[in-house]
Amino acid sequence: MSPDVLDALADIQDGMTIFIAGFGGAGSPVALIEGLCEMGLSGLTVVSNNAGTGSGGLARLVESGAVEKIICSYPRSADSVAFDRRYESGLIDLELVPQGTLAERIRAGGAGIGGFFTPTTVGTVLAEGKEHREIGGGTQVLEYGLRGDVALVSARQADRWGNLTYRFVARNFAPVMATAASLTIAQVETIVPLGRIDPHHVITPAPFVDRIVEVSR
Repeated sequence: MSPDVLDALADIQDGMTIFIAGFGGAGSPVALIEGLCEMGLSGLTVVSNNAGTGSGGLARLVESGAVEKIICSYPRSADSVAFDRRYESGLIDLELVPQGTLAERIRAGGAGIGGFFTPTTVGTVLAEGKEHREIGGGTQVLEYGLRGDVALVSARQADRWGNLTYRFVARNFAPVMATAASLTIAQVETIVPLGRIDPHHVITPAPFVDRIVEVSR
């Protein structure tokens, strides 16, 4: 494990809420997640699109017992055995959130918006116990914004200020997560000189990024 990765993660503590970007393997900050696995953490709440696949990355973090609760859209896949085992044993809590609602909850958190109404879960178990309101002739459900202590993201390039670019769909949740966390750590393929990145190509601006770690693929 790179000492740079462990240094970047040093402030993460037990019980924190961690945003982890990625859509399956696309855009997953694998090096940073593997670093978390080495830290012996516990009581984490993880916010991610899914609950890990295979045996590495987020799946390894879940298997380690570091994650107490996961908030995600897609907890199961063909090889999501780590989450399945712990969930069936009552060792991890799950908050299931539709994907678009999850993205909007994170965006709202980053924008300082306390909550919003959406019709997405009306009439399902996911709406039970939540405030309902008639808006525009239909029923909508109140969802609250999400903020995290730390966001872990993966980007294609950064400059030394922390401006980030992504490769195609690898950007997925990373831009909104970076805005909604108190500390954002980015693993990047390359760090380029200032001025090398066209401002029009910057997806996550430097003010939202606190630490960058260059990780070779």
